[in-house]
Order: sequence, then structure tokens, then C-alpha cells
Amino acid sequence: MTTYGTIPTSSSPAGSSSTEYISRTNDRIKVGLGARRPWKVMFDFRSVNFANGFGDALARLRYNVAYFRMNYAIIALLILFLSLLWHPISLIVLIVMLAAWLFLYFLRDEPLVLFGKTVDDRVVLIVLSVVTIVLLFLTQATTNILVALLVVVVVMVTHATLRRMDDLFVDEENAGLMTGPAGSSS
Repeated sequence: MTTYGTIPTSSSPAGSSSTEYISRTNDRIKVGLGARRPWKVMFDFRSVNFANGFGDALARLRYNVAYFRMNYAIIALLILFLSLLWHPISLIVLIVMLAAWLFLYFLRDEPLVLFGKTVDDRVVLIVLSVVTIVLLFLTQATTNILVALLVVVVVMVTHATLRRMDDLFVDEENAGLMTGPAGSSS
């Protein structure tokens, strides 16, 4: 009997569980980081110009924050990490929270389900951000955290308002989140 088209689930039932877990985690890292927008697109200097007014700047801000959400989260965590290099306890807390970020936000294949309800990615992003910040404030690195958060806000707002949105293309999944020339369908 032939078994064309079948995919074996595992070669041995008990021996390769850790190898499968590492392989699955590796694949999830690639897929999770693949959900972010390419850095080349984010930092395309040909797409940088000043907005035509406050309304245009707000539209750009809203659109680009939604479009580059994963990239901005990575940048924010990197800036926060760099600000805590001289506070070892805070750095340990941040590393623990980074693990939570990896498993709950960056590496999930399926939507997060709590108590039978699907949790939106934006809710996960907000909850993880708040928990990370609260736990870090409890480690007595308040000044470093506040300066890092200020730098994050300045970097994100500056990029989002200067980055044109007319060359960004939206997939169907995120089309409802964004408005603007690339997000509208005609």
C-alpha cells in the first residue's frame, strides 16, 4: 500500500520531542518575524517628506503605526533594553518579559484564546506593554524607563509622520485597520 502525500508527524514517539519543539520554535520565529514589515520598506528614504498639514500628519501617523506595528514594537523593546544595560535587576525583568513577548506576541501561529474568547493582537500588545512597564517601574529604574519611553515616542511619531504612505500596500487582513490611499479599496 502506498502512502503518497502523507506527512509523517514524528519518526519516534518519545525520543524527538525536544528536537521537534526546537524546530517548531525556529519555524515560529521565522514566521513571527516575517509578519513584521521589511526594514528596507520602513527606512526607504525616498518615501520621507513633510506632511501637508496637521490632518495629513495625523493620517500618516495612524496609518504607519498600524502598518509598522511589529517593527515599532521591536524598536521600542530594543531602546528599552539599551536603556537598562546598567540596571541588572531591571534587565533581568526585561529579559523575562521579552520571553513573554516572544511567546505571546511575536511567535504565535494562532490567535490567543483566553476563556474561550479570541484576544485581538492590539489588546495583547497593549497588555504586554503595560505589564512590562509596570514591572520595570517596580525595579527602581524609573528615570531610565521614562527617558527610554520618551525616546520611543519621539522616534515613532517622527518616523510615522515623515514616512509617506502612498507606496505601502496592505494585505486583506489589515485593510480594515488602516485608512488612507493604500488602505482604501475602489
